[in-house]
Amino acid sequence: MTNRFFKAAPVTVSLIAINVLVFLWLTVNGGSTSTAVLVTYGAKYTPLIVAGQWWRLMSAGFLHIGIEHLVINMLTLYFLGLYLENILGSLRMLLVYLASIIGGNLLSAVVAANSVSAGASTGIFGLFGAFIFLGAEFHDNPLIHQLARQFLILVIFNLVADLMPGIDMAGHIGGLLTGFLMTAIVGAPKLGQISLIKRLLSGTILVLLVWMLVWRGLL
Repeated sequence: MTNRFFKAAPVTVSLIAINVLVFLWLTVNGGSTSTAVLVTYGAKYTPLIVAGQWWRLMSAGFLHIGIEHLVINMLTLYFLGLYLENILGSLRMLLVYLASIIGGNLLSAVVAANSVSAGASTGIFGLFGAFIFLGAEFHDNPLIHQLARQFLILVIFNLVADLMPGIDMAGHIGGLLTGFLMTAIVGAPKLGQISLIKRLLSGTILVLLVWMLVWRGLL
């Protein structure tokens, strides 16, 4: 059964496996709910990012704070990834996911500079953003349109929930926007062609946003 799941969505299954292994590593090295442990192993913490540890923008996306955090994120990643990896292809889905982790943590590093945060939700919101773009671009496709509507509703509920203390809304919004723009950039050949103008415009917007956050927000 595991082999069947891997063949259906190898990148998604591999990402889940990496997250679980990292969680176990944190657990045996002090516990995943310890702020000190999280910071030591790569959580998003702006002072250290500014000091040169830019890799935290990526590593934070593979750390989780407690077993509930891990389980919820991995279940969501599985169902989103299973759909999206088959729609975009493994490489495109991976690029969208990883870019969304960086984009989400980058916005969080600027907006919530004093907080320590971690979790795959930046990348997961990027997958939500991917579906929203696909739903808008290929609205004539009934399945894609329906999935996009369902995930848009889920995004709205999640962003409302983000108003609660301790939730990294900036990370979620940054991931969502990055996933939306990255999907336009990488395209979805199985569904159809995306105009070169849209792809160039999306790439330009993404580069400008990153530049503004890095040079105006962190340097």
